[in-house]
Amino acid sequence: METMTFLKTSFWILFTLVFYTYLGYGILLYILVKVKEFFVKPEVFQLPEDNLLPEVSILIAAYNEEAIIPQKMQNCKLLDYPAEKLKIVWVSDGSTDNTNNLLAIYPDAMVLYEQVRAGKTAAINRAMKDIRSPLVAFTDANTMLNPTAIREIVKSFENPDVGCVAGEKRISVAQNDLASSSGEGIYWKYESTLKALDSRLYSAVGAAGELFAIRRELFEEMERDTLLDDFMLSMRIACKGYKIDYCSNAYAYESGSASIKEENKRKKRIAAGGLQSIYRLRSLLNVFRTPVLSFQYISHRVLRWSLTPVSLFLLFPLNILILIYFPGNVLYLILFLLQVIFYIMGLLGKYHEDKEIKSKIILIPYYFLFMNISVFQGFNYLIKKKKGDGTWEKAKRSSIG
Repeated sequence: METMTFLKTSFWILFTLVFYTYLGYGILLYILVKVKEFFVKPEVFQLPEDNLLPEVSILIAAYNEEAIIPQKMQNCKLLDYPAEKLKIVWVSDGSTDNTNNLLAIYPDAMVLYEQVRAGKTAAINRAMKDIRSPLVAFTDANTMLNPTAIREIVKSFENPDVGCVAGEKRISVAQNDLASSSGEGIYWKYESTLKALDSRLYSAVGAAGELFAIRRELFEEMERDTLLDDFMLSMRIACKGYKIDYCSNAYAYESGSASIKEENKRKKRIAAGGLQSIYRLRSLLNVFRTPVLSFQYISHRVLRWSLTPVSLFLLFPLNILILIYFPGNVLYLILFLLQVIFYIMGLLGKYHEDKEIKSKIILIPYYFLFMNISVFQGFNYLIKKKKGDGTWEKAKRSSIG
């Protein structure tokens, strides 16, 4: 009886943890936001006149991006912001292709270059020493911004409590894309919804490197081996008492990963960076110090990068043990069969991806399992990673249409 009680209790604790992480937190967050906004109406800020707009520097960290430079520079020129107040800065440390020669064509772009490649974080640390604009927007070379992105971001900074603004990441999914792109697109739609709700409750939990901006004065140099520079930079600003505003009207779009193999490179690095971040942001685990932000951080990030993947994969063997000890229980039999179906759909999804067969029905189980497996791979990557090394192999992406 004691063994049975232990197994059942363990099962439901793990089940609750998985449910809360991926669905429950979103539901609770929605309720909390509605309750808050019933009593406190959101404050609306207006953009200043053009002559009062602050100078903004767009910082692009690039490594061997010759294929995308003309398109990215054209995108920057189309941004609806006074040209004299918009500075474009490229840092392309270690680039060995034609990146720097192509950038030399554009006199309005500042190019910072060192021969040694030390990783994106080291490049950002160095570039920030040469930037004096009060606001700095970070974006990737292979992502395109909507024309009003910078204006929308600047509007958010009219709130003095905001120290960082996270733009929205959008994945451009073509009709013939596989799970690597389609799954990423579905994931980011859900993630964007959570980020918007987080921001409305108190603060978004981190920013994505495709597009975010900070107050220059709040920049804090990061450890050179930082894997998630965007997350660490934005969260350390939040730790100082500032909010991360989420601005869906400022968005960056990019194509999905070229294949699941390429997507795995990215997911593995993110998982490793997440575990690294949990340690370096350990002060945020103290819910008595920053109650709301810590609650959001643990619920939205920490659980995904630590306990929940382990819990997910323990549920199945626990379910089997319960059925062995108590074979007549209908509830656990149903839960077991549902898990079997889920894993079969995941395996079918992998088969379809390998054979390049398009199937939306089994896409979600496959990508969901793929994401959670990546956490274990990320842990292994973090252990083997050389100390002080902030470089990584970029994931290849489909062409942007």
